Amino acid sequence: MSTRKDQIIKALEDQVQAKRENRLRSFRPYPRQMEFIAATRDHMEVALRAGNQQGKSETAAYFTAISLTGRYPKDWPGRKWDRPVRAWAAGESTVAVRDVNQRKLCGPPGDESLLGTGFIPKDAIQKVVPGHGAGGAYDKVLVKHASGGVSEVTFKSYDQDRAKWQGESLDLLWCDEEPDEEHYLEGLARLVATGGLSIATFTPLNGLAQILPRFSENTPEARKQRALIAMDIDDALHLKDPERRKALEATFPAHQRKARLHGLPMLGSGAVFFIPEDAIRCTPFALPPHWSLIWGIDPGVGHPFAAVLLAWDKDADILYVAHTIRMADALPLQHAQAMKMSLAQFGGRVPVAWPQDATQRREFEGRLEPLAAIYKAHGLKMLPHHATFPDGSNSTELGILQMQERMSTNRFKVFASCGEWFEEFREYHRKDGQLVKIRDDLMSATRIGVMQSRSAKPVLFDPYNPGTRAGQGVQIARDTEIDPWGNYGDF
Repeated sequence: MSTRKDQIIKALEDQVQAKRENRLRSFRPYPRQMEFIAATRDHMEVALRAGNQQGKSETAAYFTAISLTGRYPKDWPGRKWDRPVRAWAAGESTVAVRDVNQRKLCGPPGDESLLGTGFIPKDAIQKVVPGHGAGGAYDKVLVKHASGGVSEVTFKSYDQDRAKWQGESLDLLWCDEEPDEEHYLEGLARLVATGGLSIATFTPLNGLAQILPRFSENTPEARKQRALIAMDIDDALHLKDPERRKALEATFPAHQRKARLHGLPMLGSGAVFFIPEDAIRCTPFALPPHWSLIWGIDPGVGHPFAAVLLAWDKDADILYVAHTIRMADALPLQHAQAMKMSLAQFGGRVPVAWPQDATQRREFEGRLEPLAAIYKAHGLKMLPHHATFPDGSNSTELGILQMQERMSTNRFKVFASCGEWFEEFREYHRKDGQLVKIRDDLMSATRIGVMQSRSAKPVLFDPYNPGTRAGQGVQIARDTEIDPWGNYGDF
């Protein structure tokens, strides 16, 4: 006959077991992980780029289990299916898939008593089909869906022949760690018929290789189809403890720490700039009216257009990146309008430095004109000659060296509001000693502006437009509250 104490112990044990066998109820994604989940609603391809032990695979397994079971929380922000789904969970090898994807979905491999302690609740697992590879590996799992039907998740690996990734249509593809492009594109082809979803979770140890460049494309079509969520160690709340973070950092060699701790691509044979971001980042502030301004542009011949507004404090000899513009699939007219709208108070009075390739001719109003002349016709104050150093040279490497020297001597700062600039800064790198020309548009525009910074001029207000007064304040860009010039009053 059981005692009251035995009953309590049994009830507690049942409670613990129920929790172990239904992790969906207790898992609470961090804000950045929830951002990843929310992005699945409106995109076909969503990637979570993160460091090690930051919960990227956990988040993907949680999302996959929710999709397989149809047990959506009331406040679910991501993609929903009202029917059973067919999914693939893929990884680098059969062993890696067993130890990561399968383990997080089903529980530790090789122990049937622990089946159901992953994110798929035990009461939802209808059948397990053993695999023929690594011991304890599954080929597929059948999962009861809330609609009454049965979902299916099959385990795949990148070391399989591509032909084994062909055939069936899918609703969901989860790639843990970056796949090679060949397997990834084959997986995407399986999603077309169903309007399905691909999610990828990885630490970018391959730099900008594999599929990561797909998520760096900035065309309207790419932005509509793909979303990249970048997670840093600061976003992983379980790694807030300084001692734990220090121990994790000591685990990795120095050249891998940016990738393994901060989720930043490991950049081939080396990053261009080694200055820490914190050393050049500054809080936006009102720029004094006597400071000199200049735009540096990279017109975007075959790549996105970029413009960087530099403000020069000549007294301290510090250059500030105060505003940036990056546009893909737009015309010179739209580029010029974006620049003028950013500084509407000044019209076209801010000098514009431009690269040598802007001498290339394009059709304009029925005739061929240099690209620089087209921008001038659209109201920008283009300098009379392409950007050079005082001696007339325009070496790219010398321009980079000039930026490095300013950064290392505390004479180059970037407003923290320039998020796209910092994205490019992190990924700007060399391979085999050569600059990699991927997502370097703002870096190029910055280099052009720095090279020609001697042409920067103070610009207060347009004397030909009496209705525009400096005292009215300046809006750098739409939907921002930063007024870098402040309220000057009359002068």
